[in-house]
Amino acid sequence: MKKKNLAALLMAGALCFGLLAGCSNGNNPGGNSGGAVTIKVGGIGPTTGDAAQYGTATEWGAEIAVEEINALNGPVKLDFKYEDDTGVADTAVAAYNSLKDWAKDAPLVIYGTTTTAPCVTVAAETYSDRYFQLTPSASSPEVVKGKDNVFQMCFTDPYLGTAGAEYLNSKGLGTKYGIIYNNGDAYSTGIAEAFIAKTKELGMELVATQTYPDDKTTDYTVQLNACKDAGADVVFLPIYYTPASLILAQAKQMSYAPLFIGGDGMDGMLDMEGFDKSLAEGLLLMTPFSAGAEDERTQSFVKKYQEAHGILPNQFAADGYDCMYAIYEACCELEGLANMDSAALCDALSAKFGGGQFKVDGLTGKGMTWKNTGEISKSPLIFKVENGAYVDAQ
Repeated sequence: MKKKNLAALLMAGALCFGLLAGCSNGNNPGGNSGGAVTIKVGGIGPTTGDAAQYGTATEWGAEIAVEEINALNGPVKLDFKYEDDTGVADTAVAAYNSLKDWAKDAPLVIYGTTTTAPCVTVAAETYSDRYFQLTPSASSPEVVKGKDNVFQMCFTDPYLGTAGAEYLNSKGLGTKYGIIYNNGDAYSTGIAEAFIAKTKELGMELVATQTYPDDKTTDYTVQLNACKDAGADVVFLPIYYTPASLILAQAKQMSYAPLFIGGDGMDGMLDMEGFDKSLAEGLLLMTPFSAGAEDERTQSFVKKYQEAHGILPNQFAADGYDCMYAIYEACCELEGLANMDSAALCDALSAKFGGGQFKVDGLTGKGMTWKNTGEISKSPLIFKVENGAYVDAQ
């Protein structure tokens, strides 16, 4: 990662969340008059394999935040290490064990995992071992269910499904609705089930419910023809952007042009190498972040990300960035931090996040809070693709 100018980082840091004020107000988390307390943050996500684009984004977003935070010279510093889990549960557990060895006796927080299935598995381990865990993007309710130490920065799957149906209904978009989803994926299925239930509740006419078994599927003409034959003028795609890009291309080939709407898993499609952006023209996307937002904080992040990696950040990167600041801000508010081991830190952070009073202003939401169930409270943004870029569709 490119090293940033220290003065620029200090200026950016002063703008971020009011952190300098929040961590220099007389509170001394170290419990001593010495230097900063260092917290090890171990990240887990795929940087190789089919889901590498998601894990890489969460790693890179977190790295920028950690560099900014440590440049603040505040009472807490973060020591960050990221492990590749290839998007596989068993590999994620191995990565988790590697991070525990890396931390040794130092206080450790687990950041991740990026994708849902590995996160469900690792969360069971962190719950048993008593490590605080904050995931940027694993969105299934199963990730946090029954675990007081695991929290999410992203929307839950049911929330996105419900929000999608409510948005379409409130805006009067469409008269007949179809849905295509991956019934072998927890993220896709969770959103789809909530969307289906909400359309029924709202009296919306769902005329086609189509599934496919995994994201290795390359031919979606059967599913598209079912939606087309049923007269669906809106098709909901609660899926990731690789299969979505194929669906859009195949819909054009068969002259089927409904309004397509997707969730946060489709963010990043416009930056796919070789993707024809005209295929996404008119697409609606529910996501917590847009790289085109004009506020100073977002533009600073986007600039740094582009300078370091040559591409625009997506919401996975932004969620990762927000995770680091949330961990930092919470640690700044803990008394006696220097005397905590990982288990004590886990209990303290779990109480802080789950108490409902801890608020974070980030790239992906203002005044974000968490329920004691681990779910975050923030609202999605709705964007429309116009001329190859996202524009506000609220």
